[in-house]
Amino acid sequence: MSVELDVFVGNTTIMDKEVYQLWLNGYTVNDAVKVRMEGGVMEECEASAEVLLSDTMDQFRTFQMCERLLQNPAKLANQLLFQIPPDRQAMLIERYYAFADAFVREVLGKKLSKGTKKDLDDVSAKTGITLKSCRRQFDNFKRVFKVVEELKGPLVENIRQHFLLPDQLARDYAAIVFFANNRFETGKKKLQYLTFQDFAFCAGQLINNWTVGAVDNMVEDMDVDLDKEFLQDLKDLKILIADKDLLDQHKSLVCVALRGKTKVFNEMETNFKNLSRGLVNIAAKLTNPKDVRDFFIDLVEKFIEPCKSDRWTATDVNLYLTHYTNSAHILDSFKYQTVWTRYMGVIKSCILRMYHE
Repeated sequence: MSVELDVFVGNTTIMDKEVYQLWLNGYTVNDAVKVRMEGGVMEECEASAEVLLSDTMDQFRTFQMCERLLQNPAKLANQLLFQIPPDRQAMLIERYYAFADAFVREVLGKKLSKGTKKDLDDVSAKTGITLKSCRRQFDNFKRVFKVVEELKGPLVENIRQHFLLPDQLARDYAAIVFFANNRFETGKKKLQYLTFQDFAFCAGQLINNWTVGAVDNMVEDMDVDLDKEFLQDLKDLKILIADKDLLDQHKSLVCVALRGKTKVFNEMETNFKNLSRGLVNIAAKLTNPKDVRDFFIDLVEKFIEPCKSDRWTATDVNLYLTHYTNSAHILDSFKYQTVWTRYMGVIKSCILRMYHE
């Protein structure tokens, strides 16, 4: 008796998203099998433990073979070894370059060097992220940094094009590159309350307004290096606190604008000169690399902490900085309006983001 069979042969590479995530998280095959079993996959697929182990090993092997392509995503679409649909390719790349906020918070601002990589054991123990996953994430940061530091053009766009990352992830990597290049201090105790996304937002403000690329979009390292000419010009702002008449005029204009609009007006009036000195002195010192590194600490110590101790709300901070910035434009003898606008626009945005109530 003859039997007819319909046979279909395909060569699309099978990749389970959940198993891929387990591999990315640094699980061993046996640990991944346990997780899958606890998730009920055996009952769902009516598979034996042996089949589940074999499937997991096979997929892990496939991911390891794909890894060299994921490290250079542009090659993934053109290779012939694995038949992977475009939408699945995009998923593989995005997840491979995704990172844990807890991990990036530990290494943000540090040099992406062998010395930092040696400390990943401690980072793994502190965050609970497997050492294998920590190394993958660190190597991704270093790889992106090395590629884009040689390129002209906008930083975010370069990352997006060379690593085929979605927009938000490309922006996050731009922040990581920017912090690594300028070595901003982020690890001090006073800064621990700030999240990676807080710092990433501030990096975006600095990149878009204070780098060379903010005024010239075809220079090398345009979005990585701060504009030295602009930083030098910031020293001119010291006149706002050095000239007593100008300081008094500025205070008077700000207080007139604020009177009756906030419950902490008395505190604003009393502390005006100290707060103004703090903000202007931060500007005047940014020609010094060490003071650039301490930028976020200075914002916290010289402005955010004094305001918090006087119980300002975020609305109060916004109101104060708005009138503080705008009132300087009314001062007839203050000649550095363009530099002032460029400086205070970033300062206001960063402080408001960093001001957690």
